[in-house]
Parts: sequence; structure tokens; C-alpha cells
Amino acid sequence: MKPPLLLIGHGAHDDTGAAEFGRFVHRLRCRLDRLAADVSGGFVAKGRPSLSDSVASLVSRGHHRLVAVPLALEDSDDVPAAIARAQVAHPTLTCEYGRSLGASPQVLALMAERLADALAEMPRLAAVSVTDEHGVAPWEPVTPAETAVVLVGHGSAETGANAEVHRVSRLFWETHAFDLLTVETAYVADAPPSVAQGIERCRRLGAKRVVVLPYLLFAGGVLERIWAEALAYAAGHVDLDVRCAEVIGDCEGLADLIIERYEEVLGAADVRAALPGGLDGPPVAEPWPSDPAVLPSGKAVTLDLVDPLDVVSLDDVESLETGAPDVLRVGKPSVRRLSREEAAMADGLV
Repeated sequence: MKPPLLLIGHGAHDDTGAAEFGRFVHRLRCRLDRLAADVSGGFVAKGRPSLSDSVASLVSRGHHRLVAVPLALEDSDDVPAAIARAQVAHPTLTCEYGRSLGASPQVLALMAERLADALAEMPRLAAVSVTDEHGVAPWEPVTPAETAVVLVGHGSAETGANAEVHRVSRLFWETHAFDLLTVETAYVADAPPSVAQGIERCRRLGAKRVVVLPYLLFAGGVLERIWAEALAYAAGHVDLDVRCAEVIGDCEGLADLIIERYEEVLGAADVRAALPGGLDGPPVAEPWPSDPAVLPSGKAVTLDLVDPLDVVSLDDVESLETGAPDVLRVGKPSVRRLSREEAAMADGLV
């Protein structure tokens, strides 16, 4: 049986967000049931169940090793700290930590789907219609060059977190919205520009249509605030087509990404287990995409699991191939590969 997957949410601001989080946990539980893997989830801050309660439940069911994957778009120091507290409370617990979702290609692709839905289906958020002197509403097609996007993050007092949202906006523009006028960045709270200010900037740049795209995983009070601010702006600018996109939400695409993160951690553990000392042995340097370690399943995994100052020969690693097509990278920065002469010299010094 595989170790359980623990989904970690930073916090739910209301019951709507907590309920959608719970539905997504159930989706993954159904997906991983055929792999004999338990699934649980908990929140670090606000929301129920709490992370500590979820970990205690897993341990009570006999699990002493788990894979934790943060269900968040941004990194947070709160999550590793919460995991550390859980391990102190349960000394027999071993926890392996997966990467956050971040600005992964899968997340950007899901956001592009929400943008396409908004452009195709969402009605205008305008208080009154625009009509000519005969009472007929003139219609003129809006081109992509006249369409802009306002990507809205939650906002933070930390400039680094806000800068990350700006980076996501740029990545999204270049990869999925390159034919549009612009992709601007805005925040719900704690940082300028606001949603209204982001839309206004698009209007001044010449946009005739603006799509407000939330950079959020789940719906809830934050999404409602975004839509309310966009609606208020649209009511005062009836000549501008303002539309709101949905959040990424509970969907199969997001489940695929979480399962990928889960299997990534398990793959790294399989490689360590095949090396001298197994999972309890010393970490082994690897780390060149051209020489990945190949698992029995045929999947190649590159491991960045050692301190950059470690010097380790690859001669003890027998399952290496060159040019494996499916390469995953996990953990710390890679180290320089030793030549065989350098490795022999290092072995002689030990």
C-alpha cells in the first residue's frame, strides 16, 4: 500500500472555500482509491479540518509515513512549520514534502481554459445597455488586440509574494494570451493596484473588453469581492465590456497536477530505496538531466537530494541510462558530476 496523500490548504476564509476544498479532497480520494492510497486534507490557518487533526487521524489509522502536497498557488513558510509541529507531536511519523503548484504549466493552462470560457459565455457586467438614437444597441466585434486581462491575486504585505503574481501575469501573457492587448496585475487586498485600478489601466491602454481572471484555486468570499469590484466599475463604464472568469476550482486538471506531485515524491523515494542504505541511508548526488536514474516502472527521476557540497561517485548507482524521456526533478540544487578519475581519487580519500 502506498503512503497516504495529505493535501495542505493555507486557510479557508469562509464555508464556501472549505466546502470546495473538501470536494476536491474527495475527488482525489476516488482517483487514488484504485492505487490503494489514502487521501486526507487539512488547513494550516482558518478552516476545518485543521492540519493537526488530519495528521492525527492518519496516524490513528496506522499510517506512519505520508506525502504532503501544499494545495496553494504560492509558497508559504507556515506549511513547513506546521508539518514540523506534526512530526514533533507524532515522533514515529515520516513526512515527505511535495512541491507547491506555483506557476506550473498545468496551472497556466487551466487559467487559459477559464479565460476562454469567460470570453465565450460570460455576459457583460453592465448596469445599462448602450443604444443609439433609435434605441438599438450597436454591435461591433471586439478583436483580441482590443481585449485585455486583469489577473487578480490575493495580495500580501510581503513584496516578494506580490512580485510572484506579477511574474505569473507575464508568464500567462507570453504563453496563453500573447495575442491580447495586455495582461495587467491587480490585488484584492494589502497591495495596489486594486481590481478597479487594473481595469482602468486596461481601458486607458485602449481595451474595449476586459476579462478579470482570478489567480485563485477555489471560490469563496475572495472571489465574490473580485466580482463585486469588477461589477461596480462596469456600472460606471457602460462602454467597456467587463467580464469575470471563474477560479481554477475542483476539476480533473487540478487533480492530475496533484497526483503528478505525489508520484514525483514517491519516485524519488524509490530511487533512494534502491541505493545502498535504502531510505535510511545517506543521500546520493545526482542531478544531471542527461543521466537520470531509471525506476523499475521505466520512469526516469533526477534527484537533487544532497547538499551542494557533497561529493558522491555515481559508480554505485547501477540503474542509470542516458537520454531517458521522462525526467522529474525534486529537492535541492544539483551538484557537479565527477569524472571517474575524480571519483576514484575521492574514494581514496575516504
